[in-house]
Amino acid sequence: MGNMVGIVNIDDEVHDQIRKASSVSCRSINAQAAFWIKIGMLCEMNPTMSFNEIVARELKAAGVAPESVRVAGGPPDAVKAAAA
Repeated sequence: MGNMVGIVNIDDEVHDQIRKASSVSCRSINAQAAFWIKIGMLCEMNPTMSFNEIVARELKAAGVAPESVRVAGGPPDAVKAAAA
């Protein structure tokens, strides 16, 4: 995918929401908008899949193995006990 530059006119309220979301997700405003656009397109093309299913599929396609990601120290004892 190339780095095409363009101008997209969006409502001020949508821009404000993108700005707020970008600060939470540690993305630039442009990266947040691009993420929402990509996810929106994928959701429209795959209406029977949930957001989580789409993200999991995209991560798998990128070679990310969620099973190998662990929190330092493992889960808290309360989580271990609840799972038992």
